[in-house]
Amino acid sequence: MTEYTPRPEHHFTFGLWTVGNPGRDPFGHEVREPLDPVESVRRLADLGAYGVNFHDNDLVPHGSSAAERESIVKRFRRALDDTGMKVPMATTNLFSRPVFKEGAFTANDPAVRRFALRKTCESIDLGAELGATVYVMWGGREGVEADAAKDVRLALDRYKEAVDLCCEYIRDRGYDLRVALEPKPNEPRGDIFLPTVGHALAFINELEWPDMVGLNPEFAHETMSGLSFTHGVAQALWHGKLFHIDLNGQRIGRYDQDFRFGSEGIRDAFYLVRLLEDSGWGGMRHFDAHPYRTEDAEGVWEFARGCMRTYLMLADKARRFREDTDIRAALSEAQADRLAEPTRPPGGLEEIRGADYDEAGLAAQGYGNERLDQLVTELLLGTR
Repeated sequence: MTEYTPRPEHHFTFGLWTVGNPGRDPFGHEVREPLDPVESVRRLADLGAYGVNFHDNDLVPHGSSAAERESIVKRFRRALDDTGMKVPMATTNLFSRPVFKEGAFTANDPAVRRFALRKTCESIDLGAELGATVYVMWGGREGVEADAAKDVRLALDRYKEAVDLCCEYIRDRGYDLRVALEPKPNEPRGDIFLPTVGHALAFINELEWPDMVGLNPEFAHETMSGLSFTHGVAQALWHGKLFHIDLNGQRIGRYDQDFRFGSEGIRDAFYLVRLLEDSGWGGMRHFDAHPYRTEDAEGVWEFARGCMRTYLMLADKARRFREDTDIRAALSEAQADRLAEPTRPPGGLEEIRGADYDEAGLAAQGYGNERLDQLVTELLLGTR
């Protein structure tokens, strides 16, 4: 039996806010005590994780003095050094505090926008100080409930301006950081700006330094609105814009559930893992998920272990998919390999226009997708 034991070389990471989630939801208070970031580092290292990521205030509480910040960061860095854990990604909380209730980078009030930029620059400093190479921007409050209150075109102007200013700051400081936008279709605002991978990709093309900016798509965010997360990730890869990724579980049409990776949508999770593994993408496998509210402290670590083991099991299934003789034959019947054949023949359009096509014969051929799909089901259910 294969051992699905996580190791640092698998590049699994967790946010401090994930294992540290206290179980609060809109209808209930916290059920777990706050978790010391240093404890998170040590426990995740014991489980075989590669690193931890954080929002600025996950590590340094809002309102900390300069001396308190220095002490917190020094203690955290010591834990990283002791365990060999890394900080690949950092981000900013621009959504929790009341000041951002109308927006952050796209708030109508310029003073709020400037405050958000200052907070972001300070967070960029903290991330760079601890070795992060990706800086994620999730615009959780960038949006509207009352459309009459905001001109979306002007809001996008201000959004572009803010991202450009952050890139300018990174360049001026000489930081080795790329920016990753995180799309989300709904919640907490009625309508969020840049809701999908496609919206974000189009937005990036209008930036001052588009090469610095890519995507951090999240499984739950595309899935909750009924979109295919795997297709979104594939398009991000196609554009060379997959800078980071958030893995979790989600039921279609629900609120942002952030379940353990693979606990929902196992076929979708399989196709995603297959895409990442077959593409050779070298980024972090980051779990932006939360333990169930039912769990005590030990349940948190079962949750973290489960995220990583499920990914490894699905990676093994992807390997078996590639090697399975029947699946390979079914792929051949589906002509899957022929999609790599260019449509343009040697003679170009003139050859295409002058050729004879047997429309009836082309229409009559079958592609064997039912059999192929069933073989995938059998593979995932362990009968192959």
